[in-house]
Amino acid sequence: MLSSRRKFIKQSAIAVAGTYAGTMGMSAKSYGNIIGANDRVRVGVVGFSDRFAQSLLPSFLNHHKELNFDMVAVSDLWNYRRGLGVDLLKNKFGHDITACRNNEELYGLKDIDAVIISTADFQHAVHAIEAVQAKCDVYCEKPFAETMDDAKAALKAVKASNQILQIGSQRRSGGNYVAAERFIKDGKFGDITMVELSWNVNQPGRWRRPELVAKLKQEDTDWKRFLINRPFEAWDPRKYLEYRLFWPYSSGMPGQWMSHQIDTVHWFTGLKHPRSVVANGGIYQWKDGRRNWDTTTAVFDYGAADDPQNGFQVVFTSRMHNGDENPAEIYYSNGGELNLITNMVSPKGGLSAGAAKAMQMQPNLLPELKLTDTVEKVAASANTGGDKLTSAHMRNWMECIRSRKTPNAPVEAGYYHSIANIMTNAAVRTGKKATFDEKGQRVMVDGKEFKY
Repeated sequence: MLSSRRKFIKQSAIAVAGTYAGTMGMSAKSYGNIIGANDRVRVGVVGFSDRFAQSLLPSFLNHHKELNFDMVAVSDLWNYRRGLGVDLLKNKFGHDITACRNNEELYGLKDIDAVIISTADFQHAVHAIEAVQAKCDVYCEKPFAETMDDAKAALKAVKASNQILQIGSQRRSGGNYVAAERFIKDGKFGDITMVELSWNVNQPGRWRRPELVAKLKQEDTDWKRFLINRPFEAWDPRKYLEYRLFWPYSSGMPGQWMSHQIDTVHWFTGLKHPRSVVANGGIYQWKDGRRNWDTTTAVFDYGAADDPQNGFQVVFTSRMHNGDENPAEIYYSNGGELNLITNMVSPKGGLSAGAAKAMQMQPNLLPELKLTDTVEKVAASANTGGDKLTSAHMRNWMECIRSRKTPNAPVEAGYYHSIANIMTNAAVRTGKKATFDEKGQRVMVDGKEFKY
């Protein structure tokens, strides 16, 4: 049984704790939480998706032999994808893979220690709850949650557990982003005055899957289980496979792209969420029945809630009808800019000597420098196989499963980006300003809580 195996692992670690605990500065109890270096960590896959097959799996394969991890099972509601997953994993790992029709079957297996969750956007939080309650460690794709009810429930479940959860915000494992965070938090950049975020593509195929939709039959999956806690709608294979086009199964651009970029704002500043969000946009190009916009501009006000006179603005723009797959993140201060496209800090736009003299001020210009000597280029595509950021992020998760240390993107990172996503979606859906009720942890519009 799984519990017996974990008990054996823990007891084995405790047996040697007396020898090592003193020299390592660890108690026998904390040492007992570490999985033995010679014990294999068995991983299950929750949702066999393109993201998993083309990026998460190659990243896992980069490290699994060295760190003694294995994949042993795949859970997917659709028999076609479930079969694809089994065949691919058999080929990669050279042994049988257990096919599970749903997560209940997965967690009923013996010896599942951890799972990788890459299901539909609106399912991530619920699937994370299931995993930690089954005492599994979790790598959970973003967005973490698309409603505050799901976000709060998942945060509570993870914090009440002893499980490691890594949010798939892979920028937190990138050398250039770590360097940027240190530069800002060390006070070298000065006060942030504005942040510009953009992510533009010209790929309707990214979210449209007509050939796959044609393969899907209702009898080959479990529509009711797929919907989880969303309002019932009649069977629709497009909503099943092209869910990013349809609220309430996805917020679209905020959940898919903005969640990555807004997370860096929270990480670099220590702020948890915006004070307010407004948004504008629409469906201008792709008249294909979608509910989510193909063009979005969202404007955020950030700063301390008790200091409304100080703060900064963040602008996020995204279009799906013209783009070069080169997402931009530029931070501005009075002294210049920090550009995460070029990975440079520069005095561009800073207070020059001429302007300063005219105003009887001292010039304020940042030095020009590279953020890091070993810059990892941001992988723009969500379907980039084994990109460096995701590979480093996956390794961090795997190492933290063994050490029981906090991973680079803990559950709080997912909770905070979810607040920003949900506020944006509230502004999109209502056409009004969204704010946040800190005490009740609620997204508000016109004094009322935003739900759907």
